[in-house]
Amino acid sequence: GGEGAGGAVDVRAVGELRRPVALGEIKKAAAAGEVEGMKDFALIRQARLSVMPVPVEVWDWVCEMGGGFVQDGEVGEEEAEG
Repeated sequence: GGEGAGGAVDVRAVGELRRPVALGEIKKAAAAGEVEGMKDFALIRQARLSVMPVPVEVWDWVCEMGGGFVQDGEVGEEEAEG
């Protein structure tokens, strides 16, 4: 379709970051050129996207900034000790 045409995407949560990564952190990294492809990342260019492709380099950076990615159902170290 043309502009404004909608689409459907199936999504589901597969886990979570240990800490949230703020949009400001992502924009700062993009401005500094820290991560390949970050300046062209849709989240930086268009403010109100809810589903978008994420380049691998950007995903890896976000996971690192978030303290690691914990997949759904895994027990983290702090949970295992408690």
